[in-house]
Amino acid sequence: MAIVLLSGGLDSTVSLAKSVRKIGIKLALTFDYGQKANQKEIHAASLIARHYKIPHQVIKLPWLANITKTSLVNKEKAIPKFSFKESNYKETAEAVWVPNRNGVFINISASFAEALGYKYIICGFNKEEGETFPDNSIDFLKSINKALNYSTLSKVKVLSFVIGLNKKGIAKEGLKYRIPFEFLWSCYDGQEEICGKCESCQRTTKVFRKLKIL
Repeated sequence: MAIVLLSGGLDSTVSLAKSVRKIGIKLALTFDYGQKANQKEIHAASLIARHYKIPHQVIKLPWLANITKTSLVNKEKAIPKFSFKESNYKETAEAVWVPNRNGVFINISASFAEALGYKYIICGFNKEEGETFPDNSIDFLKSINKALNYSTLSKVKVLSFVIGLNKKGIAKEGLKYRIPFEFLWSCYDGQEEICGKCESCQRTTKVFRKLKIL
């Protein structure tokens, strides 16, 4: 049995859908660390969790918001527009980087998993974002699992069922597993509609157009 880290986006939802069939999910956790899209992500995650009949809990991390200065959280900084042809991927990643975010999420989730007797933590780490964000990579996944062998007596393990896939591959899996695409929120901003210009929007909408999703 497992806990899923559910952001309300494509990657974590597809990883959830696959894990429901493979190992079973007992709890969905969504983290509110002051990100601009927090309410949109929480709403999307709650709808997805309800769709799969999984209990959903929101974990607030105000201290992480207080120490984060990048545009993903800082209201005074604009989230950078993204272009596959023109953007410097390293610079755009740094512009939305949150200090040790995935490390924090996993360690909190590991406490839940160990206390509740669940063996796995399911994430949406994937090949495409792993090339830009090191805390989405397979090397990070392997390293955090080594640490959890020492920090949890039950040796909780992190899994991602999309770790070797790019966005197109993930979206195809989403179609295969019939995920509720209409509930997803994959934008860094939290306006009424997706901005369509940030890196998250660009990566997702590009694939959705190709596959004629939504």
